[in-house]
Amino acid sequence: MSRRAIRGTAHRSAVRTWCLLAAAAMLAGCASVSPDGLRGDVAAFTAHRTGSTPAAALPGTGPQAGAQAQKAVQALLAQPLTQDAAVRIALLNNPGLQARLAALGVADAERVQAITLPNPHLSLARLSNAHEREIERSLAFNLLGLLTLPWRADRQAERMQIATLQAAQETVALAADARRAWLRAVAAEQVADTHDRMVEAAEAGAELARRMVRVGNWSRLQHAREQAVLHEASAQRARARLAAATEREQLNQRMGLWGIQAQQYRLANQLPALPASPLPADGLEATALRERLDVQAARRQLDTEARQQGWSGAGAVFGDIGLAYQRNTAVERDTGHREITRGWELDLPVPLFDWGGAARTRAQMQVEHSAAQLQDTAVRARSEVRSTWLIYRTTLDLAHQQQSEVVPLRQFIADETTLRYNGMLASVWELLAEARSSTQAVATAINAQRDFWLAETDLQLALTGTSPGALTGPASGSAAAPTPQSH
Repeated sequence: MSRRAIRGTAHRSAVRTWCLLAAAAMLAGCASVSPDGLRGDVAAFTAHRTGSTPAAALPGTGPQAGAQAQKAVQALLAQPLTQDAAVRIALLNNPGLQARLAALGVADAERVQAITLPNPHLSLARLSNAHEREIERSLAFNLLGLLTLPWRADRQAERMQIATLQAAQETVALAADARRAWLRAVAAEQVADTHDRMVEAAEAGAELARRMVRVGNWSRLQHAREQAVLHEASAQRARARLAAATEREQLNQRMGLWGIQAQQYRLANQLPALPASPLPADGLEATALRERLDVQAARRQLDTEARQQGWSGAGAVFGDIGLAYQRNTAVERDTGHREITRGWELDLPVPLFDWGGAARTRAQMQVEHSAAQLQDTAVRARSEVRSTWLIYRTTLDLAHQQQSEVVPLRQFIADETTLRYNGMLASVWELLAEARSSTQAVATAINAQRDFWLAETDLQLALTGTSPGALTGPASGSAAAPTPQSH
């Protein structure tokens, strides 16, 4: 073959090489980082699970988005704080959630980095001796990385989908925590108000007893009993006010509020009304298996591991295949004759020691692990839905009983006692005691109503989100202090 033909063949080979590199660069350049750090995907997953719309549920990135979020928080705090407003503020302003969403953006950037081809390696060498001078040039890149790029892109996309589902779980858990905190805070305020009325009745009894002792109509023992009632009522009111302040701080923590913002907003006056009828139990387990985010994440994890299993052994053995193009120039010192050589170099690992058996076994065990995790998640989801529905149903019955039977009955007794007092058939002490009992019945009904809505929140979380209490929402803190019960 002539020198011209050899040069033409080498030129065509070089053109094909650069075309292949350009195609690989274009394919790798198709991957890009999500401009919002995947927050839009999280919002889409959580929209109907938190009651917020995707456009307003989560803030964007950057200073401008932060300023808009703060403006929205200020507008929500200007009105009496409702349950939905508390959830909106928590999703917009909770710093723990913002950290979790930022970590998701970091993971997305790492995904793009993982599917981006490594830069080619250019090596230059200048060698000389007494007779000639040689210059070597070599351009090498990872061939297997190019061939497996579509598979790796799909794999990384699946991993990001799982990470997005996990971030959505934490978002839904935070929304549920905010709802619970709002319910406890509003109920604690209402209970504290009832304790104020009980203290007023006890103060009236103690003052009347003091006057009757002064005119000699009562003994000091009877006066002491009324004083003890007043002290107990005052202590219960102090505990109720402490509980109200503590629950408000728990709500502040979940909403990410502090300073003036945490002090000046007003809570709604009362809890939501009870529903007329409960949710039916039919189809709840199927809904949980279809809608729950943790079940979806476990199912995707199993699919990802199953697809990865077939490549694990080959990847462990042939993971470092390299291709290089060389162009070397040799110049004789005496004659000045220049000789140029071109060619390809293929770098293949020799599987003498590692045939990929351990990698295949590891992949198989990962598939079995993911399958067991999916089954465990599904079993737990079914059990949690059943148990939370039982709690939901029982607390609804108890709340209805308190509101429709106990409170009206106590009110009837109080009215009848007032009539008997007006007819001089009952003493003022009976009237005051009945006033305290009626007020206590109202406090008990408020707590029953609160317990139902807490159970309803847990049921909705178990149906569409994740395990109630399994994920502590970002910056959710410790469990809230229970509301003190009066006796």
